[in-house]
Amino acid sequence: MGVLVVSGPTAVGKGTVVSALRAAHPEVAVSVSATTRAPRPGEVNGQHYFFVTDEQFDQLVADDGLLEWALVHGTHRYGTPRQPVVDALARQHPVVLEIDLQGARQVRETMPDAQQVFLAPPSWDELVSRLRGRGTETEEQMARRLRTARQELAAQSEFDVTVVNDTVEHSVEQLVHLLGL
Repeated sequence: MGVLVVSGPTAVGKGTVVSALRAAHPEVAVSVSATTRAPRPGEVNGQHYFFVTDEQFDQLVADDGLLEWALVHGTHRYGTPRQPVVDALARQHPVVLEIDLQGARQVRETMPDAQQVFLAPPSWDELVSRLRGRGTETEEQMARRLRTARQELAAQSEFDVTVVNDTVEHSVEQLVHLLGL
């Protein structure tokens, strides 16, 4: 049992797959990120994110309290608090970190034993379709995300394993296998 890093391009379905994994295997600890952005309607502090001030985030960074962190889309900072991961491992629970490429690279340095999984789309066209289907971004935001996605896809070889997210069920099955559950 250990840490499984799940990363991949925008709109590949990381959140959906990790949520389905957690529903099927509640013993798996899924990290909750800290963020400096304000909560969206329905989001609960400590469940969806730890909502912190810029000063609190600065303190986490200064105290080495984050496994990884990044400024996302040039606006808000996000990071993975270290202590909940350490606590879950001490309780013998496998831990999943659902993070972006930049975060995965940092975790490779801070936790070199973590297994790195790249969640890939079945095709570029399917990734574009998923992003458009969300209906949450403007055309300009989608264009920026797709440029980023091309860069993220190019980093696939940096990961230990690639899981193609053709269906949520198939992806969860593969993650369960990798976690040894």
